[in-house]
Amino acid sequence: MKKLKRLSKNVIVIIALIGNLNVFSQGFQPLDKAPHDIAYYRESRITTPLVKAIYGRPSVEEGSEAFGTVVPFNELWRTGANEATEIKIYKDIVFGSTSVKAGTYVLYTIPGEHEWEVILSSNLDVLGAFQYDPVFDVAKVKVSVSKAEMLSTFSIAFKKTQEDTLQMVLGWGSTRVQVPMNFNHDEYLAKTVKKQQFPAP
Repeated sequence: MKKLKRLSKNVIVIIALIGNLNVFSQGFQPLDKAPHDIAYYRESRITTPLVKAIYGRPSVEEGSEAFGTVVPFNELWRTGANEATEIKIYKDIVFGSTSVKAGTYVLYTIPGEHEWEVILSSNLDVLGAFQYDPVFDVAKVKVSVSKAEMLSTFSIAFKKTQEDTLQMVLGWGSTRVQVPMNFNHDEYLAKTVKKQQFPAP
C-alpha cells in the first residue's frame, strides 16, 4: 500500500513537471540569431528624442561582404532582419526632399552597388518585405554608397551634420549609406512656397 502511495506521488510530480515544461516550451522562443536593437538620436539625455529606429541586426562572417551576396542588389530589402525596420519620428521632418509628418514608419531599401533607394512606408506591423505595397509609400530618396571599415553586424546610427540636419547611417560589411533627415520642416515649407510663388527667371 505504501509503495502504491509513493508511486502515485511520483507520477503526480512527473506529470506536474511535464506540464511546466510544456508551458515554458510553448510560451518562450530561443534567443534569436539576429536580435533586435534600438538606435536613438537625442539632443541631450533629458530631451525627447528626435528619431528612433527599431531593427533586427543580421550578421555575416568577419570580413565578409553582405550586399550583392546575402542581400541581392536591386531587390527590395527589409533593412535588417525578421520584422520590418520601424522608424519613429518625433516631429515633422523633410526626408530627402519630401515633407513627412511626425509618426512611425516602416523603412525599406533597395540596395544597389553604387546607389540605394530608401523608402518610408505607412503600412506598419509587417514581417520583412513580404507585405510591401507601394500604395503606402510616404517618401523616397536615392543616396550614394560609400565605403568604410568592415562591419560584421548590420547597424543603424544617427549623426548630426548641420544645425537642423541628421544623417541616418546604414552600415554592413564595408558599405555605408547616409540618408538626410532635416528637422527644420517649417523653413523647408517656406522656401518651397516661395519658389512656387516666385520662380527663378
